[in-house]
Amino acid sequence: MTAGGGPVGGGGGETAPPLARSTLDRAAHRRTDPQWLAEAWERARVLVLDSAADGRALVRADASPPELVLLGSGELPEVPRSVPMFLGVEPDGAPVFAVDSPLPELPGTRAVGLREVGHLLLDRDAGIFTAALALTNWHARHGYSSVTGQPTRVDEAGWSRVDETGDRVWPRTDPAMIALVHDGVAGPEGTCLLGSNAAWPRSGGHRRFSCFAGYVEPGESAEDAVVREVHEEVGVAVENITYAGSQSWPFPGSLMLGFVALADPAQPVRVDPTEIAYARWFSRREIGAALAGRPVVVDDGEHLLLPPPSSIALFLIHRWLDGHC
Repeated sequence: MTAGGGPVGGGGGETAPPLARSTLDRAAHRRTDPQWLAEAWERARVLVLDSAADGRALVRADASPPELVLLGSGELPEVPRSVPMFLGVEPDGAPVFAVDSPLPELPGTRAVGLREVGHLLLDRDAGIFTAALALTNWHARHGYSSVTGQPTRVDEAGWSRVDETGDRVWPRTDPAMIALVHDGVAGPEGTCLLGSNAAWPRSGGHRRFSCFAGYVEPGESAEDAVVREVHEEVGVAVENITYAGSQSWPFPGSLMLGFVALADPAQPVRVDPTEIAYARWFSRREIGAALAGRPVVVDDGEHLLLPPPSSIALFLIHRWLDGHC
């Protein structure tokens, strides 16, 4: 858990990545207590999340920052697609559940995705939305046992699935590293290396650049994955790898492990065109201008577009920009 209740907002100075905030006690010992769960459901606060609508949920339309709409268990408009998933207990003792269901039509609300508002939510809502989406996405991918091939059913209040033979699986996340590579130079002339993924669309005269990321392979440490991925994607050797923080990225189910690493800008940048369309070094002056909304022209005439505010990539860029790495 993180202290405080303010939204991250993407303005720099954050102590935790935007989706690494929560105030819930997960109360895991309650997941196998059907009597307690039944009683808790009667007084629950319930987040309705629609997996068929890209995992969207409702927020109050006039609230700033956005505020999740949680319903009482008796207020759900229809039978949900999923059984209730127990997320935890609030500081005031109220149990919180999530269900996968079409969103109800409620006046004064609007439907949003986690990417859109994750950085704006208060700690409580950021934790609830992130956990609910991660768990919902895991269930959607595990309808059958990988051991027996039989259908699985939800058990342990949403925290496992089991088939008729008793083969059981629990939620897993895929570890992935993401690294901000920089030259170690202080001040406005210090530079960081960012890349534009080959799969990202280009439109409106803008090209998105971000940190380098990739899945941690079997038998590999996260730090070794940083070295390998950066070299594979842009041909640059890095050193002095330092861990900076992590956050869930439930699209569909990753845990992003954030690092910063040093590299010499004199090294040639050789992109792997299957992964990276273009990469270059940017100065703090350029990154600061882009964050302030001023146009920064990249070499092909397009303007620099930075990662979205709910990503750990922008968190890492802000840490470097502010001189914390």
